[in-house]
Amino acid sequence: MTPQELKSIISSGLLSFPLTDFDAQGDFDRAGYVRRLEWLAPYGASALFAAGGTGEFFSLTGDEYPGIIQAAVDTCRGKVPIIAGAGGPTRFAIQCAQAAEKAGAHGILLLPHYLTEAGQEGLAAHVEAVCRSVKFGVIVYNRGVCRLLPDTLAQLAERNPNLVGFKDGVGDIEAMVAIYQRMGDRFSYLGGLPTAEVYAAAYKALGTPVYSSAVFNFIPRTAMQFYAAVRDDDHATQHRLLKSFFMPYLDIRNRGQGYAVSIVKAGAKLVGHDAGPVRAPLTDLKPAEMEQLDALIRALGPQ
Repeated sequence: MTPQELKSIISSGLLSFPLTDFDAQGDFDRAGYVRRLEWLAPYGASALFAAGGTGEFFSLTGDEYPGIIQAAVDTCRGKVPIIAGAGGPTRFAIQCAQAAEKAGAHGILLLPHYLTEAGQEGLAAHVEAVCRSVKFGVIVYNRGVCRLLPDTLAQLAERNPNLVGFKDGVGDIEAMVAIYQRMGDRFSYLGGLPTAEVYAAAYKALGTPVYSSAVFNFIPRTAMQFYAAVRDDDHATQHRLLKSFFMPYLDIRNRGQGYAVSIVKAGAKLVGHDAGPVRAPLTDLKPAEMEQLDALIRALGPQ
């Protein structure tokens, strides 16, 4: 797949980050991961991000990573494109990107580098080094310590034709408007705030109609229903689902640091697709929180 083909794919439809399955000891569970992908693939997501943020990329080892991406590519071949997460220190991000390309992934989502702050010159050097290490398409994730300004993005776009996507996880509306006005259709734009459904209508108005859904991992039918409501400007359905599910869901999610991932694994367990525990430093939901989440999911009906 060429970078432009990847850009076309991520320009419409719903995207999602499958969970990464771990067994009771916290080791990668390939068989469980394959079953998860086989379950999710037919629901109609435009692409799946293997080993992304919800897939706990930040907790994976360099030895585990290639096998996870290969499992995703092999399982979803001919069904749904796989975009691999890549990130961390520049050289490690390059290793991930090249492993993903070798495995047959369709591109990467470049997650933020590790820990330290950096100026725009350093961020640009990091992104460019990864782009130049591969031939397939790259989507940069604007989040955490990696916040790119319009001038920086313009320079990167000019020098790196395979940089085709911009995903925002910051939520700075002024910055998004400035980036969109500067870059126009040079990029495909993705909404990437945690529980993106809450922001989906606002981002669509900014020229960013596509987003990635974490709840697709356990309520895929509802996730697709909500995306269709955003796409079709069906405000009644949006408001109904926001009131009945997403806002109470946020109340649970916001009770613990890192719960944006933990609550998704909890949801998957409750619907019979257990992905195992989260890895440290994340922590799993408490029993009372599991009960509250279960009630919300049951009220939605069969998935």
